Amino acid sequence: MSRLHVQVTGCGRDLVLLHGWSANLGVWKELTRALSDRFRIISLDLPGHGRSPWDPHGDTPAAQTWRVHETLAAITERYSLLGWSLGGQVALDLAAAMPAAIEKLILVNTSPRFLAGPGWPYGTAAPLLRRLQKRLELARINTIDEFMSLQVRGMPPRTAARVLKRLRTLQNTHGAAHPEALANGLTRLRDGDVRAALAQLRVPTLVIGGTHDRIIQPSASRALAALLAGRYVEFREAAHVPFLSHPRRFAQLVQEFIGD
Repeated sequence: MSRLHVQVTGCGRDLVLLHGWSANLGVWKELTRALSDRFRIISLDLPGHGRSPWDPHGDTPAAQTWRVHETLAAITERYSLLGWSLGGQVALDLAAAMPAAIEKLILVNTSPRFLAGPGWPYGTAAPLLRRLQKRLELARINTIDEFMSLQVRGMPPRTAARVLKRLRTLQNTHGAAHPEALANGLTRLRDGDVRAALAQLRVPTLVIGGTHDRIIQPSASRALAALLAGRYVEFREAAHVPFLSHPRRFAQLVQEFIGD
């Protein structure tokens, strides 16, 4: 399998950034700028996203996690890991599979199980995901734009408009996701449940949520933090992208947690 597209900036202790569904490493531009004088920031495009190629023969979560590990192993031996949304599920898989490599773990607007189900009432209702899958088949570009709009919903209108404009700019200038990668990501969200991996994790963990998040309920983030015996911080005026809506506070929180 080919390695993934990576960007390395700054110097210091290594911090790896994993983006969410339909996005790419471009979303980390502001966070990278804020932290690159203290950390070596390693951001990558997940399989089939941004400038990373899609491999239809490596479409399982395990295979995709291995591609991330293979890519990182050529750059760093030990690092802190930050995963946002779907990237948080990848981060959990990676931390469970390669625990010796992870110093600290930060999970942003992440749930170990996306859909509600037995023993997990905090997930999203299945019809919402089915609608997203159907719309993706019919109008991919419009669906991604609607998903970006959903990520800022619930915030004050002016703030939401500003953050959405920034999100579109950062995401759209780095490269579009492969259609098969998008469909695969939604299947992973439909079927995925990484709660079993949580018991294997012994790494210091920070979970960040947004009060107005319409994609990952804050209750899911709180429950995840409890399962991991981790620290939980909720951005009370944020939705799904606190690193863009509250960039200074977010960067400071990450810096303090990794620097402890």
